[in-house]
Amino acid sequence: MAQTLLMPKATAVWLVDNTALSFEQIAQFCKLHPLEVKAIADGEAAQGIKGLDPIATGQLSRDEISRAEGDVNYKLKLSEPKVRVPDSKRRGPRYTPVSKRQDRPNAILWLVRNHPELKDAQISRLVGTTKTTIEQIRDRSHWNSANLAPMDPVTLGLCSQIDLDLEVEKASKGRPLPTAAELGATLQATTATENLGLYGQEEEKEIDANAVFAKLKSLKSTRTDDEDDQY
Repeated sequence: MAQTLLMPKATAVWLVDNTALSFEQIAQFCKLHPLEVKAIADGEAAQGIKGLDPIATGQLSRDEISRAEGDVNYKLKLSEPKVRVPDSKRRGPRYTPVSKRQDRPNAILWLVRNHPELKDAQISRLVGTTKTTIEQIRDRSHWNSANLAPMDPVTLGLCSQIDLDLEVEKASKGRPLPTAAELGATLQATTATENLGLYGQEEEKEIDANAVFAKLKSLKSTRTDDEDDQY
């Protein structure tokens, strides 16, 4: 794996401020143009960029800087990394252990039922199967269709929850939003709610204050007559 300098412009800012290296040396080390390094030194470029110490990050040693400061023609070299990161291998078909291969049809059935938006290629990546098998399970022509039971592939250990969520998210992009009928809308129409509000207002307006006071007065007189009868 080829070594690359981290944050070259920030490193150039630090080298300009903290060393006596020439613009050409800094430009060669940071893969910049000498005029750009000069602009950094003059404050015309990289304004607001905080310098990154290459010594602290282990990409350059003090001895290397001292050697370059003593020889204008010397070219700085990156320090050897302490930890080697292996090159990422190209991802091939998902390998399914022999002990779990018998569970793949159940996992395919679960995916077909619970995530119909997934394409055959996505299901194939998740559980490591073929498109022919997926089609047979979709149209129930699989030789063991009568005995299949939908089972979550994550629970079976055929794929991770992260992989499943990523594939579902990819398949969901661009899909039309569900209609109100599909969601089973239960909200009332605006006109209906407005009518309810008006109906309540009309009831409040129909209340007659005189009738209410008259009723209270009759109740009071009836109560007084009853008390007189007791005596």
